[in-house]
Amino acid sequence: MFTYIVRRLIAAVMLLFVVSIATFAIFFLVPRLAGMSADDLASRYVGKAANAQVIHDTAIRLGFNDPVIVQYGRFVKGIFTGVDRNYGPGVEHCPAPCLGYSYVTQNPVLPDILNRLPITLSLALGAAVVWVIFGVATGVVSALRRGSFFDRLSMGIALAGVSLPIFFTGIVSLAIFRDQLGLVGDVADWVPFSEDPLTWANNLILPWVTLAFLYAAGYARLTRAGMLETMSEDYIRTARAKGLAERVVVLKHGLRATLTPVLTMFGLDLGLLLGGAVLTESTFSLPGIGKYAVDAISNNDLPQVMGVTLIAAAFIILANLIVDLLYAVVDPRVRLA
Repeated sequence: MFTYIVRRLIAAVMLLFVVSIATFAIFFLVPRLAGMSADDLASRYVGKAANAQVIHDTAIRLGFNDPVIVQYGRFVKGIFTGVDRNYGPGVEHCPAPCLGYSYVTQNPVLPDILNRLPITLSLALGAAVVWVIFGVATGVVSALRRGSFFDRLSMGIALAGVSLPIFFTGIVSLAIFRDQLGLVGDVADWVPFSEDPLTWANNLILPWVTLAFLYAAGYARLTRAGMLETMSEDYIRTARAKGLAERVVVLKHGLRATLTPVLTMFGLDLGLLLGGAVLTESTFSLPGIGKYAVDAISNNDLPQVMGVTLIAAAFIILANLIVDLLYAVVDPRVRLA
């Protein structure tokens, strides 16, 4: 198992390296191949009234005249050793790991991302708990009561949850539960958990439920399909014939074998959300990583986009590694293999 973990960690580093190359190429190599000059790239980061000399000076200051490989090497070097930035009046050192400075705000990228990370973590982890509990439980009950009123009703709601986009359900839930009924506070007023846990939970309950409604629907359908297939297996009939309690048959033998694809799906979903729940954070005006990514893309701010991309890729890779290790806990056949 230790060898497997080391091998996966090495693969994760290589994958992050490939992701950084691809992202860097999209912003620098592709525009160059399309015929854009260094001054054309620099014109994105100056005002509309800037003259040609200002644009040219900006291109030199940002290093756009250097070969793309040199620019990428400078970026990678900053991650491992830090980088010195000449901002005119003086030189500022960005310690490692340095993801560069924003071209728009002139702030270092990594501290900006870390400041927004608690918001995204609170949103993603809280919603994950809700959608896993309700999604898996609904799927199990629907499979055990196949064809019943509960089965039809829950699968109909699940179909609606998968079909309705998050920005629609988010706006509707805000209009009903915040504006009309006043049951929740202003979601945009972020309060850290360490300061006031009750206000923290009250402000996030609506984004949690709205986001969980979308994901729980998929988990309910996946769990139901898996349970219907598993409960018809020969070993389930054998377990019942041995006189085991129905609860043990369902939870230990049926649900446990069904959780493998659910874990795979959970790792991908949680990793993506930790990298930024873009639509949810934008709908509820939460200043997390997703909102930060939207602003970075709108401003064509390469260091910010690169930072968010690498952080998101790291979360996805880490989540998948944890899921692979959990396979051995859920399914003993994985340990034997």
